Amino acid sequence: MADISFFSGERIPLELHKVRIVQKLDLVPIERRLEAISEAGNNTFLLQNKDIFLDMLTDSGVNAMSDKQLAAMMICDDSYAGSATFTRLTEKLTEIFGMDYFLPAHQGRACENILAMSLVKTGNIIPMNYHFTTTKAHITRMGGRVEELLIDEGIKTTSVHPFKGNFDLAKLKALIERVGAENIPFIRLESGTNLIGGQPFSLENAKAVCAMAHEHGILTVLDASLLQDNLYFIKTRESACKDMSVRQITRELADQMDIIYFSARKLGFARGGGICIRSKKLCDSMRELVPMFEGFLTYGGMSVREIEAMTVGLEETMDMDIISQGPQFIQYMCEQLIKNGVPVVTPPGGLGCHLNASEFIPQVPQNQYPAGALAAAVYLAGGIRGMERGTLSEQREEDGTEHMSSVELLRLALPRRVFTLSQVKYAIDRITWLYQYRNMIGGLKFVEEPSSLRFFFGRLEPIGDWQTELVHQFRKDFGTSL
Repeated sequence: MADISFFSGERIPLELHKVRIVQKLDLVPIERRLEAISEAGNNTFLLQNKDIFLDMLTDSGVNAMSDKQLAAMMICDDSYAGSATFTRLTEKLTEIFGMDYFLPAHQGRACENILAMSLVKTGNIIPMNYHFTTTKAHITRMGGRVEELLIDEGIKTTSVHPFKGNFDLAKLKALIERVGAENIPFIRLESGTNLIGGQPFSLENAKAVCAMAHEHGILTVLDASLLQDNLYFIKTRESACKDMSVRQITRELADQMDIIYFSARKLGFARGGGICIRSKKLCDSMRELVPMFEGFLTYGGMSVREIEAMTVGLEETMDMDIISQGPQFIQYMCEQLIKNGVPVVTPPGGLGCHLNASEFIPQVPQNQYPAGALAAAVYLAGGIRGMERGTLSEQREEDGTEHMSSVELLRLALPRRVFTLSQVKYAIDRITWLYQYRNMIGGLKFVEEPSSLRFFFGRLEPIGDWQTELVHQFRKDFGTSL
């Protein structure tokens, strides 16, 4: 990994790539941004791309591909069955993870569906360091229940703990003793806990979790969608791993697992996913679900062009110079916002910069969705689309009451190799401006609320006229500037 010092003393991330294809962006006036967020029901998922300047909603499927990935797409074998393209992918996965069996799927949540249908029964308990929205939905749909066993430090937004995604081993042991290993079909480890700021777990912690699981005959499952960031943090933050290569760390982690699944929309910079399985018996118990829900066993709902790109992307994930770019840009953005007094999750994690909405706008109560309100405000301030990761992303309890999230975050994802440093500085500037007028921001309320996954397509409206007032303040400070 390149560690570049500047004579000026400034610490900025240095892109270890050059841009050869560009896509034009538009920055519409703030008056249009107000219209657009209203038309979208104050849900950033429902914004149209033509109204967005910097799309920081997610890094899923929007990372920039390398020249080698694009070239590989031209040599694909488009056979419906027995494709040589699929063989190249399975061989690469076996080389990296050391597992002999692979089931393809069109993305990560499709893998979760297969795993839940195969392994989860009514009354089962699934321990994990932290849930992800679709993971939890698939498990509860099958009658199971999620138990989050994150260390207490994990939900502290301000911290210096290097591995806030670690399991609490004492809590895990107590759970197994209380409910019985026979009621726990698997333990899920999420590399780069998405909903609490992309926080990693350590290799040491993962090994301890897996040892406890296997002692009790419980399967271990790794969600490797954000593995590349977690690998970077293990190598840079875990002293025992500093002299190990990324490939060595990956194999040592994989060797602890019975199942590894991933979304290639994140891992591998392509679009697709799949499940790597150590046991033939376990693979056979799942494989019939692939042609039923995804596609034949040698494409699984993916384009063969994407499979070729994924194969190259997985190999590139073993390159520290490549996987360091995301975390370094995220760290820069977080550190600059902290200098300006803006509350963010620390230490900087993977996936993106996470604004702490609870501290940014403490006047907005959780039942008025502060992270969602902040997402709308940041879009107004700069045409920047982020993703709410708070109570809005939760689901109501069976009695209709709100399940309050442990944290209220606005995630500003930094897709890999997509944004320039000047664009990141623009985002920092507009967010800093917004922070000066944070007292103007109010809450949101639902006008259309789906029964599940409401953050995807629910519609809300502002409580009061705070958005119009924010637009007036913007014009007062910025004049005719967009």
